[in-house]
Amino acid sequence: MLRVVRAEDRYRGGDLAAGIDTRHAFSFGRFYDPGNVRFGPLTACNEERLAPGSGFPAHRHRDLEIVSWVVEGELTHEDASGAATVLGPGDVQRLSAGDGTVHAEHNAGGAPLCFVQMWLVPATPGGAPEYEVVRGIADGTPYALPRTDAVLHVRRLTGGERTALPAAPLAYVHVVRGTVSLDGGRAALRPGDSARLTGAGELAVTAGGGPAELLVWELAAT
Repeated sequence: MLRVVRAEDRYRGGDLAAGIDTRHAFSFGRFYDPGNVRFGPLTACNEERLAPGSGFPAHRHRDLEIVSWVVEGELTHEDASGAATVLGPGDVQRLSAGDGTVHAEHNAGGAPLCFVQMWLVPATPGGAPEYEVVRGIADGTPYALPRTDAVLHVRRLTGGERTALPAAPLAYVHVVRGTVSLDGGRAALRPGDSARLTGAGELAVTAGGGPAELLVWELAAT
């Protein structure tokens, strides 16, 4: 089973007057579709575009695994203590909100910022909050979330290169840059497009005429 969500069909949120442009792949905030609430434990995949100086002031989360991937620019993250971390392209950030924590996110640089933020529901609620950054994660290195049955794979392909997708009960593919086609020409995907695969078995994606970058979630069925 395959479901494709095109970049132009994402829910348009954020606050343009404040320099925040958000594209939601799932129901979020005032955008609610009962048929598009989650995919396995994945409950949000937001493309965030922040103008220089804009951002999200301190706000609270609980019982979420929040994973961020910078596409371009620099993301400044402040934790509950006020300590700041600067993230760039290739860094994976995980915030396990546990039984409750506060954080803030800003574009403190002079260039536009674009990042993808994904929310997953933990297998067991509660617990102490955790924060982790993996710098410059290598292509093909799996990143397993400790509190959710989910593994993130980063794929960077050259033009025409082919890579296998995980043969998991559920797989979620988000195209960061470039164009790719699913095995057998089942779908052509462009930047911002995503594919949700259920029980698809062994499939592959092939990059188009130039480089491509993908975020692939290997997920358990819920």
